[in-house]
Amino acid sequence: MTELVTVVTGGSRGIGAATVRRLAAGGHAVVVGYHADKEAASALVAEVRAEGGRCVAVAGDTVDEGYVARLFGAAAEFGPVTGLVNNAGVTGPLGPLADQTTENLRRVVDVNVVGYLLCCRHAARTMAAGGAIVNVSSAAATLGSPGEYVHYAATKAAVDAMTVGLAKELGPAGLRVNAVAPGTVYTDMHATMGDPGRPDRIGAGTPLGRSGQPEEIAAAIAWLLGPDASYTTGTVLRVSGGR
Repeated sequence: MTELVTVVTGGSRGIGAATVRRLAAGGHAVVVGYHADKEAASALVAEVRAEGGRCVAVAGDTVDEGYVARLFGAAAEFGPVTGLVNNAGVTGPLGPLADQTTENLRRVVDVNVVGYLLCCRHAARTMAAGGAIVNVSSAAATLGSPGEYVHYAATKAAVDAMTVGLAKELGPAGLRVNAVAPGTVYTDMHATMGDPGRPDRIGAGTPLGRSGQPEEIAAAIAWLLGPDASYTTGTVLRVSGGR
């Protein structure tokens, strides 16, 4: 049986943490990439290990290629890397594009696009046939998110294009590349960008009448990484309550 070793960026909280738990329960050794919340990352690692899983956390910034190399190096301690979940992302404050600072625009593009590309590039260089990449996109990529974060939506559209192109590029090498596009999900991201009540408000307008839970997104990610999705590549799987 192939050893499952997966890198999850932005793995200490929200969708990332739910994904770490889901994968660890499914037998993956997991490396948790995180930027700043050492307390959350350490608690998650301890939780996974207490359940008998294998897990380490590595702090840094995915826009730094040296950090990306360290992430994959830590994963290689468990064995050949078989999976990458590109999840680290930022939005900056909510508001019209006209109100966004240049510094914030550059940071969002750097983390959400350049960071994903650096991680994908490292995976493309080092993963053996049978490996899989899942990029976390957003329903914002097609909704546009006017008045909230057009810049963020634009970066997620780039993630979708990256996913489709890289799937075609890496398919002959036996690597699959897919994306999950969540709708609004109950995470602390909304409070960070200044609107903690946003999931309740947005969720009420979806066909299912609610926002999602991180575990529901993690389930989709786990499926795309797993053998049941062995003929699935270049797909952007929308998990958005119908929105």
